[in-house]
Amino acid sequence: MARITATDGPQEGDLVVATVTTVKQNGCYVSLDEFDDREGFIFIGEIASGWVRNIRAFVREGQRLICKITGMRRDGTSYELSLKSVSEERRRDRLQQWKNEQRATQLFAVLGEQVGWDENQSTTLREELIASFGTLYGAFEEAATSETAMAESGFDDPWVPAFVQCALENIVPPFVEIRGVFTLTCDDENGIDRIREALLEAEALSNAEAELEVACYYDGAPKYRIEVKAPDFRTAEDLWEEATSSTLTSIEASDGTGEVWRE
Repeated sequence: MARITATDGPQEGDLVVATVTTVKQNGCYVSLDEFDDREGFIFIGEIASGWVRNIRAFVREGQRLICKITGMRRDGTSYELSLKSVSEERRRDRLQQWKNEQRATQLFAVLGEQVGWDENQSTTLREELIASFGTLYGAFEEAATSETAMAESGFDDPWVPAFVQCALENIVPPFVEIRGVFTLTCDDENGIDRIREALLEAEALSNAEAELEVACYYDGAPKYRIEVKAPDFRTAEDLWEEATSSTLTSIEASDGTGEVWRE
């Protein structure tokens, strides 16, 4: 088995998406879906744990698999792969990642037609987004999650609003987060306790069942950070308004003062 070098594409230990092309008695040949003109071979001993009596009971032509790269074949033209080394949990996660990227590629193509990118522009922007967010899907997901994500990553081009709108309409983010900073002061002799109580009132709005979270952090008096998380933008906005209003009302009731601004 030959050593894999950094320029050879997938590296040893990587999980790759592969499609079975040919099934033999001693294993099966696959094409690597994410790498053009790359193929691999799964030896029968790497198909499943234990004795494999009938290889076709585990793999078939056209089947999509998640495999682990274990090395390069002796001929130096294809990869050695293992199917049995991938747990069910890692298989599901990697397959979902691949599906997400496929979905993002489709959305990006539709967006490119709407905006009027040519092939070179589309390729360049895709590479820039992947460089900034890790994956193309990650770019869409961040845009759907945070209203400032694109600007914070240096994207302020005319196509950005269309990209964000596409993300909001098609991507379901794991959560939406809004962050901000309080400036709270209270001259009461128990002022610190009053501020703590005001922040705890905001945190009490958290609801694990509804996937709502409000967290407040000391950031050096008189500043305190607040982070709000919710499943979607509208819910996050409502939670933000409720949490900040609760805190400011509470501190003002204790003859203190407060301001809040979003990051």
